Amino acid sequence: MKGKKSTIVVEIVLTYLKIFLGLTIFAVAFTSFMLPYQLITGGVSGISAFIYYMTGFHAGWSYFIINFGLMLIGLYSLGWRFCFRTLIATIAASFLIEFIQQNYLTEIGPDGKEHLIRIIGDQRFMAAVIGGMLEGLGLAIVFLAGGSTGGTDIIVLTINKYRNMSLGRIMLCIDIFIVSSSWFIYHDLETLVTCYIALFLSITMVDYVVNGARQSVQFMIISDQYAEIAQAINEKVERGVTVLHGEGWYSKEHRKVLLIMARKQESRHIFRLIRIIDPKAFVTMSNVEGVFGEGFDKIKK
Repeated sequence: MKGKKSTIVVEIVLTYLKIFLGLTIFAVAFTSFMLPYQLITGGVSGISAFIYYMTGFHAGWSYFIINFGLMLIGLYSLGWRFCFRTLIATIAASFLIEFIQQNYLTEIGPDGKEHLIRIIGDQRFMAAVIGGMLEGLGLAIVFLAGGSTGGTDIIVLTINKYRNMSLGRIMLCIDIFIVSSSWFIYHDLETLVTCYIALFLSITMVDYVVNGARQSVQFMIISDQYAEIAQAINEKVERGVTVLHGEGWYSKEHRKVLLIMARKQESRHIFRLIRIIDPKAFVTMSNVEGVFGEGFDKIKK
């Protein structure tokens, strides 16, 4: 019992560490590459940037205030456990944004007003590329850990909970309007296009990382040591194995065929086990569009 409790505690700690890592990457990308270069991104961070450009109100504070209201939606649709993680993530993200902006990127100009430091000079396009990719990476890490950066992410995950839709595609539908608001500030087509590029890179990175982590593969294994291979995969990879009865058409020989569904990142471990037990085994591996059921994704409408 004590061992089980300690395992649960370790899993919880690791989950929050992953969320914090993702939030840190997200906050650095937003404050260092988006905010100083006046690039409006999607989500609440984009709204916070819009407010900062218009009023000078710090993005960290507006990020928290907006998220606090939207969190009520998450409480109803995603449950208190998710909202608890979201509350912690929102506080952490708001703190990180405010801390980085105030302590590392803000300087007082000759006019007595605050100015944000541009860490890569006047290369706005490069800032959009780096910032967009880092934002997407940070969001993906948070999503994979079961957390949320708050705001429109709550809406995105609520829709994804009931519909099999791409996270990036939902984010695009919601965020495109927010990014378009940059036109009302600058009336500059180049700035608007640069904001769209940053948004596209962020969404692409989210889909790439999240879908890559969730991608599943199918193994078909023919071996005389099928029992040992099945037992090893069942115990060490903790994946179910289905034994199919096959027959060679030419030889008329009856053989056992192992059918295994696993995550792509588990394939290396499976290949290692097969190589140790039977290096001469006949193995095929193919990517599958989706796997639903115990140990994989839930079936949604």
